[in-house]
Amino acid sequence: MRRHRGGGPQISNFVAGVLAALAIAAVVYLVFGGPTPFSASPFVLKAVFTSETELHIPSPVRIAGVDVGQVTSVKSLGNNTQDGVITMDINANGLPIHADATAQILTRTFLEGNFYVDLHPGSPEAPTLASGATLPAANTAGPVQLDRVLSALNSNTRANLQTLVQGLGASLNQPPTAAQDAAQDQDPSVRGLTGAQALNKSLKYSAGAFEASAIVNQALLGTQPHDLSEAVQGNEEVFRALASRQTQLASLVTTFDATMSALASRQQDLSDTIAALPSLLRTTNGALTSLDASFGPTQEFAKTILPGVEQLDPTIGQALPWLAQATALVEPSELGGLVKDLTPAVQETASTIKSTTSLLNVSDALARCVTHNLVPTGDEVIQDPPQTSTTPVYQQLFESAVGIAGAGQNFDGNGRYLRSSPAGGSIQVQTGNLGTQGPLFGNAVLEPLGTRPAWPGHAPPVTGAKPCDENAAPNLNDVSTGAGP
Repeated sequence: MRRHRGGGPQISNFVAGVLAALAIAAVVYLVFGGPTPFSASPFVLKAVFTSETELHIPSPVRIAGVDVGQVTSVKSLGNNTQDGVITMDINANGLPIHADATAQILTRTFLEGNFYVDLHPGSPEAPTLASGATLPAANTAGPVQLDRVLSALNSNTRANLQTLVQGLGASLNQPPTAAQDAAQDQDPSVRGLTGAQALNKSLKYSAGAFEASAIVNQALLGTQPHDLSEAVQGNEEVFRALASRQTQLASLVTTFDATMSALASRQQDLSDTIAALPSLLRTTNGALTSLDASFGPTQEFAKTILPGVEQLDPTIGQALPWLAQATALVEPSELGGLVKDLTPAVQETASTIKSTTSLLNVSDALARCVTHNLVPTGDEVIQDPPQTSTTPVYQQLFESAVGIAGAGQNFDGNGRYLRSSPAGGSIQVQTGNLGTQGPLFGNAVLEPLGTRPAWPGHAPPVTGAKPCDENAAPNLNDVSTGAGP
């Protein structure tokens, strides 16, 4: 080892080359499947296959589409057979493996290529396998080889297959008839096109469809580890429960068939309903937009109301003693007993209020009659020339009462009766027929002028169909003078 002039140590070129070679070897070892030093031993699972596996190292091992390990070795059992044993390292996310587990070799997607091991970990009721266990050939299935498929196709089968392919090609290249183009269920965008042309035209929508499918597949993987495996396990439990209820399941299928038959009988109504769905979805989208816009104010309202909600518990705590006192106050020994004693008086008061209401209604009608009819009539002055008086009617009524009272008293000698002595004169007067008494006769000094108002021969009619205040006030001056006797 040489030193720098500054005194520090320096690695020689030989040592640096050895260290670089060791680092490169370690990287190559790890990249090409070597075990990681100082790491925990993986779970080892072996499986026996009776056909060529077509597996390569390291082919993936998957459970429900999720990578849980890889193939570490593929060995033939010899004896001029295609039997072989594969060894797999299973990660922690693929455990536990049960005794009834199965393994099948399947083809990977077009972009991935080759094959992979599709592992089913078995049912939870079966015993758990330990590391190093081997799945027997009865629990495995190899890939389907092309030569096996071809060997299964005899001459008749190949001829039928050719006929099938030719018929498929003819159906895709056959132009539609006019009746098919005029059908109501025919999409206008593919009218006049062959089946192959319609399929080619649909390819322009494939990119969006694949993108949507990729989003759906990504969502199916879940957001947390084991989401998909737990969903598969849940589906397994559901199907197991369905299998244990075969009678009920058969009844469900029968009922479902009846339901589908009912829907088929109302095909036109169902078609009209589906046709109305786009407008409903557009309306719903607008409603959801408005609902989404309301979330912001709702959150602000929730923040604003939160202090009040926090004070609600102390408020209830303060109100509980008051409620206890109020409860004691309304007990039978307190207000409850008083209310019981006052109940008869309250009932009588209610009955009195009902009668008073009727009295007030009648009094109101009487007051309106006095205001609109009686008072205006009493204030009227009767025009009776040539002896017209300026005194209102109500005053004349009171004055006549005074005169009658003076004429009817005992003190002046008239006694209990009001006597009148007509003066004599040269003019004879005669009344009409007074019933059984006949007419009355008398003498007058002056020619009688007649009566005002004239007697119509009958009393004015009285009707109760209209309230008094709705009738017009009487016009005492709108009368005629009757002829004298």
